[in-house]
Amino acid sequence: MSSTFGCSVGIALLLISASVGGLARAAEPVAVPPSDGGMDGALRPFIDEHVIAGAVVLVTGKDHVLDLEAIGYSDLATRKPMQTTDLFYIASMTKCFTSAALMMLVDEGQVNIDDPVEKYLPEFKGQMVEAKGSGQRHPPQHPITIKEAMSHTAGLPKDAKPRHFNLEAEVKVLAHAPLKWEPGTKFEYSKGLEIAGRIVERVSGIPYCQFIQQRLLDPLEMKDTTFWPDAEQASHLALTHEYNSATKTLEPLHLNSELLKDSGKCGTVPPIILSQFPASMIPSYANHFARPSGSLFSTATDLSRFCRMLLSGGTYRGKKYLSPAAIKEMSSVQTADLAVGGKGLQGYGLGFFVQKKALAGGASVGSFGHHGSRKTQMWIDPPNQIAMILMVQCAELSSQQLNDLYAAYQKQAVSRYGQ
Repeated sequence: MSSTFGCSVGIALLLISASVGGLARAAEPVAVPPSDGGMDGALRPFIDEHVIAGAVVLVTGKDHVLDLEAIGYSDLATRKPMQTTDLFYIASMTKCFTSAALMMLVDEGQVNIDDPVEKYLPEFKGQMVEAKGSGQRHPPQHPITIKEAMSHTAGLPKDAKPRHFNLEAEVKVLAHAPLKWEPGTKFEYSKGLEIAGRIVERVSGIPYCQFIQQRLLDPLEMKDTTFWPDAEQASHLALTHEYNSATKTLEPLHLNSELLKDSGKCGTVPPIILSQFPASMIPSYANHFARPSGSLFSTATDLSRFCRMLLSGGTYRGKKYLSPAAIKEMSSVQTADLAVGGKGLQGYGLGFFVQKKALAGGASVGSFGHHGSRKTQMWIDPPNQIAMILMVQCAELSSQQLNDLYAAYQKQAVSRYGQ
């Protein structure tokens, strides 16, 4: 079946048995060797200690998936087991797809990432810098560049929260807002990938979501990756859980209870989606709005195709998507010695975090990837010739819990399957 939206991803059901559990719905069956549960062993303590309800973990090499496991529960309240085919909100991991889309245009000679943003989006001409609390504005030493926008060093205001549900209008809000500091002098997570997505639209002449669909999702056969899950896709959603300090247990997240009492107010949003996400989902669906900085849903198997393409230097199943030079640019530290976080272990590339210092037994220097707000993560490790995908749905985790979770699954994946 297919979605009603022009830019969304339809589903072609391929009902085949899968030894790892669930029904594989992807166009290309994923052959997975029998697992001995080694990844389960690394993550099971986090389930037992009520850190996560469950997870899907996948490890892939360049040519095929090495391990795929479903662990724990997708819904603790009903004790519904996690399935390897479950759908997850991957949030900021969308930035990786936006970066890949723009770098396709770079490969084609249509965009130069060192160019000022205003060359492609004239509304950014005349943008000013306003130091915090000063009220005084002055021209920047140079206009923000595409590279600075994509590496979160442009000085864009972090608290700018446009809600027009139209990419052109939302980016204009960013263009008219003053910069917080001189471009290139500080790293701060921002809406810079919205700018990249809008440049994709202006240069290609088609909507951002349509470009993502036609140039990445369709040819990679990522049939369960979408900005707007339909009812069938939503039925496979792994629920987000949050910790209840009173009961000391994890509970499924429930939002918009009043809206859900009146289905007429929900528009075309499946109720299970609206119970898990803010009411802004309604205008997002209604306006077919895809946020380049974070609004995709996906499955572990779908993501493995994208990761295998990156791991293989831009090629997947004989089709070239990106040049090795483009991937090198995306996965190289663009933030120099600017503080990015994580105790200096990581820098930021173009839509990807990049490992600057090795973790004992874990990710290699030069490996790269991204996480999402609900704690999903994909990580591409060329030195170890593997990519690692962790799919969980958590409302909140402490920094220590999150670091421990990522370290546990990465170390186990590297020790078992790394080069």
